[in-house]
Formats: sequence, C-alpha cells, structure tokens
Amino acid sequence: MKRSEINAILLQGDEMMRKFGFVLPPFAYWTPDEFAANAPNAGHVIDARCGWDITDYGAGDFDKMGLFLFTLRNGFLSDLQAGGGMCYAEKLLISRQDQLSPMHTHVIKAEDIINRGGATLVVELYGSDDAGHFAEDRGGQVMCDGILRDYGPGTRLALAPGECVTLRPGDWHAFWGDGGDVLIGEVSTVNDDETDNIFREPIGRFATIEEDEAPVHLLVSDYAQRLA
Repeated sequence: MKRSEINAILLQGDEMMRKFGFVLPPFAYWTPDEFAANAPNAGHVIDARCGWDITDYGAGDFDKMGLFLFTLRNGFLSDLQAGGGMCYAEKLLISRQDQLSPMHTHVIKAEDIINRGGATLVVELYGSDDAGHFAEDRGGQVMCDGILRDYGPGTRLALAPGECVTLRPGDWHAFWGDGGDVLIGEVSTVNDDETDNIFREPIGRFATIEEDEAPVHLLVSDYAQRLA
C-alpha cells in the first residue's frame, strides 16, 4: 500500500468514528516527531502495539480485502498466563462495503465483535476439526448478545447496529460490510496480531508500505523501525 493511501484511510476512519460518537485518545493524533518525543513515557502503548493499523493482508487491493483498525488498549500474554492483571484488549475497526476480512481463527483470543454503527456486518462461520484446523463440514456454537446459538458450516450472521457475536478460539470467521461501511467494536482477551491470527489461506497480516509521502500518524507496524 502507498503511504498516501494509508494517510487518507486514517483520516476517513477518524471521521467515521467521530460520526458515531467515538473520539480516540490523545496519542492517536501525535505526529511521528511527537510520538518519538513521547516514546520514553509511552512504553506501554508501543509494547502493547496500541494505535493505528491499516492492512490489505499483503494482497495489494485494500478495497477488496482489507481492514481499518485502532487498538485502544491491550494487555500482555504474561498477565493472561498469570491469571491476573491487564488480560483484555479493545479495538475499533471499520469494514467497508463488501471488503473482506478473510477466514481466520485465533489460538488464544476470545472476542466480542459488535456492530457499533453503519450498515449490516456479515460474519461467516465455520468450525474446527479435532486438531483445530479449518473444517469445511463442521459448525459449532456462538453467543449472539448472550444467547447461545448453533451454527452450521458457512452460516452467515447478519449483525445490525447494536448486535454482537462472541467468538472463541476454533470459531473460524470472515466478515464484511453489507449495504455500506460498518464501524465495529472488538472487546477481547489479550490481542497479539503477530502470532495469534491463523488464516485459512497463507496470507500476511500486515501491509507492505511504499513510502510515497510522510506518514500523518504512525502505524503499529512502524513502531519497531521509527521509534527504535
């Protein structure tokens, strides 16, 4: 992805979030220079990889397959393993109309996926085989707004604004906006995008960036290089 495209997506995403009453924390609006200046006191933000995340899953066609994310807060796997501390995470996402977030599951993370506003969010579901791999012929169970629901292979849930599905490890899922763009909330256990996203197809989690202009704000994938 070109940095100019990412910059435009960031600004569009911020506008949509504000439309639905969500305002991001102050660090979201730091320039790269301000982030570098504040880095000594922003260790948790950096280490927990909070912040902006724009991905085309390495496919090079964001409108067809991609996702906008902002990680608001995140804990650490060490807390989760110890059974105490900051064991949770929260994100805001934007899924554009017909923009696929491809089929995947998680090994550790359980998550509530919430339609916070906009169009309908479609979530396609499959179950796992006994080894945890994608199973084209298996379903499972999820909770929709706290109500247990069986799903068959390929079930498509249509979540209206305000509705939620709870996904656990082994629930394979893909999603997209239907009829327009969707603002999504994600509340989960600790989030690790480096190792805990298991995709059905061999694709990347992060975009490869062509630096055609300076970044407006840093992405989480920029931290290692630009804040070293």
